Amino acid sequence: MTSDADDLLRDDSEQVKALKQKVKHLQEQKDKLEESLENARKSRHKIPTQRARASGKGAFIRVFLPDTHGNLVDPAALQAFLGDLKYLQPREIYMMGDHLDCGGWLAAHHTLGFIPETENSFEEDVCAANALLDRVQAICPKAKIWYLEGNHEERIEKWIISSVMRHGKDAGFLRNLCGPEAVLSLGKRNIPYITKGRFYNGCRVQGTIKAGRCYITHGTRHGKNAAQQMLNRFGASVVFGHVHKLMSCMDRNVKDGEIGAWSVGHLSRQQPYWRHGDPTDWSQGYGFAIVQKDEDFLHVNIPIIEGKSFLGSLGKLLT
Repeated sequence: MTSDADDLLRDDSEQVKALKQKVKHLQEQKDKLEESLENARKSRHKIPTQRARASGKGAFIRVFLPDTHGNLVDPAALQAFLGDLKYLQPREIYMMGDHLDCGGWLAAHHTLGFIPETENSFEEDVCAANALLDRVQAICPKAKIWYLEGNHEERIEKWIISSVMRHGKDAGFLRNLCGPEAVLSLGKRNIPYITKGRFYNGCRVQGTIKAGRCYITHGTRHGKNAAQQMLNRFGASVVFGHVHKLMSCMDRNVKDGEIGAWSVGHLSRQQPYWRHGDPTDWSQGYGFAIVQKDEDFLHVNIPIIEGKSFLGSLGKLLT
């Protein structure tokens, strides 16, 4: 009896052992199937690992100060810009022109339909532009500054030429009395004056200078497609003013790759008297560029809305 019981127990043990081996084999098959299924579900697209940031050594800030129109400047917008200027501490500053408005005189050289600001004298205009230059140089004493002639400063040149009947010596005499370089003391300030009638840096468009991989000019285009028109005209990256709008347009070409055109807004009144009854679609603001040692750059347009800029707050968030 005992022997029969032992045989039964032995048979049960063999069956359990066989079942365990079968279960183990099935588990191994299950694991392999799950691994195959997981591999099949994995994406074959490889996401590149993030490269380390390029060294900022040698990089600098370039600021574009747009149209202010002398005594017609918007005080709140200008204050916001000057606050950002102190924060940015640029190496280069480009004054984009129309910092003298010349709206109260030179009527023969106004555009058709222009209504002069009769309460704004040229003396006040000059005082405001000088005050702006004083403040900019006080905030950034080491910055190199360029002053580009705008179409409003150009009115003075047109008046001089027409007044002296193109007589060179007399034209020079009047320029020394009331030309922008004279009344703004640009020579004493060591600020080059870029006129609309001359060529610079080998550029074949007058009144334009080249800074690294970017061209800078006051601008001639108007309307909602001004940035595209400027980009088409230059075929290269260009920053301009004149339009009183913050605009940008990007493209690619075979020579330079990515190129862009940027209009940097304005800091004057949003609704001057001469636009009475015709609300403007202008945008206040300015532009700056982060320029790398190899001259690659990132251009940024900063809007100023109701006298406020958020550049400082953004900078605090990023640091």
